[in-house]
Amino acid sequence: MDRETRVFAERHFRGLHGCLPGGACRTPERADFIEKPDSFSYADFFKGYLLPNLPCVFSSAFTEGWGSRRHWVTRSGKPDFDYLLQKYGDMVVPVANCGVQEYNSNPKEHMPLRDYISYWKEYIQENYSSPRGCLYLKDWHLCRQGGLPQHGPDSCPVIPLSVGIHRVSPMEDVYTLPVYFSSDWLNEYWDALDVDDYRFVYMGPAGTWSPFHADIFRSFSWSVNICGRKKWLLFPPGQEEALRDRHGSLPYDVTSPALLDTRLYPSHMHCEPPLEITQEAGEMLFVPSGWHHQVHNLRELQAVQQEIHEWRDTMLDWHHHCQVIMKSCSGINYEEFYHFLKIIAERRLLTLADGADTGKPEGACGAGLGPQQAAFDISRIAEVLASVTANPDFQRVDTSTFSLQPGDLLQQLEEAVAASLSL
Repeated sequence: MDRETRVFAERHFRGLHGCLPGGACRTPERADFIEKPDSFSYADFFKGYLLPNLPCVFSSAFTEGWGSRRHWVTRSGKPDFDYLLQKYGDMVVPVANCGVQEYNSNPKEHMPLRDYISYWKEYIQENYSSPRGCLYLKDWHLCRQGGLPQHGPDSCPVIPLSVGIHRVSPMEDVYTLPVYFSSDWLNEYWDALDVDDYRFVYMGPAGTWSPFHADIFRSFSWSVNICGRKKWLLFPPGQEEALRDRHGSLPYDVTSPALLDTRLYPSHMHCEPPLEITQEAGEMLFVPSGWHHQVHNLRELQAVQQEIHEWRDTMLDWHHHCQVIMKSCSGINYEEFYHFLKIIAERRLLTLADGADTGKPEGACGAGLGPQQAAFDISRIAEVLASVTANPDFQRVDTSTFSLQPGDLLQQLEEAVAASLSL
């Protein structure tokens, strides 16, 4: 990030006055197609798509050097089963049954990759049918299993074979992390803890799909299609509200004829048609924050409190129980969210200090994370942390064991923001 882009971004957020835009966003007529890497800078992406929260598709030229496009795919454009078996055949992978609905998701089982590929071949030979159902390899943490280092695909394949990588990081014989996605707070956090990540590989034949959802914590994501084609149905933030049924639940399948039943889905008529994108082999799709494309329904603290409000007066340490329930449903509570912010803040403060002490130019401190990017991230973390610490529910959290008190971290961030004005 250069200084001009940082100033542009900070002006953008000041214009929001700490509030997110209200109401449902309109669905764009199309997603822009970015053709040439050498004429599309990080600043172009940041200003044109990340800040306005708009999807875009990068051409296959952006990934033509990836090892996975050479090794994972045959010359005819099909998955190279022999290579995948030789390289990863003994790894255990998660496999979902697309034909079975379990709440708003699919039940999963685990099996060696070689068993899944055997099923896949049989599925094709049997004219895309199997008594075992339509099985989809999804949410495979290949990075953490040792097949890749650090840094997954969401999609609905529409031709017989589809393989993708979603949000992964540099490994010369598999892929290279695009500079546009180098500031990845969620995966930086999990890398620091060394317990999890949000980097996945998906593979499956025609007919495999993922139910309607928004990405974890409403983060943005990016997906590269290694081979095959994928059909995406994307709804901008707010449009999903018109898809709720009379009980307030989001649909499992937005293509279901059941949505036309106005008694069950009384607001469906007010929902705009989705943005439909067909992703070709080698192309990379940016999915902005809060854009629903499959169901991943997160329950927030307010919803938890409402659901157990009747026990507030009789439940010992009611607020603590709300935090426990929120973590079990959403994967994070206030304590963990604070530590998430703290880890990213400390990394950005180090990057900023390193750039200031050595005079390194932008980009020399890592994959696109130079002092201007660090300064911008610090300003955003400071604003989020100020909002969190002012929240009455966070103020009830016991912070006595925190290695750095939230107020002290916020002061450090605010001082860094002030000092970075001269960068």
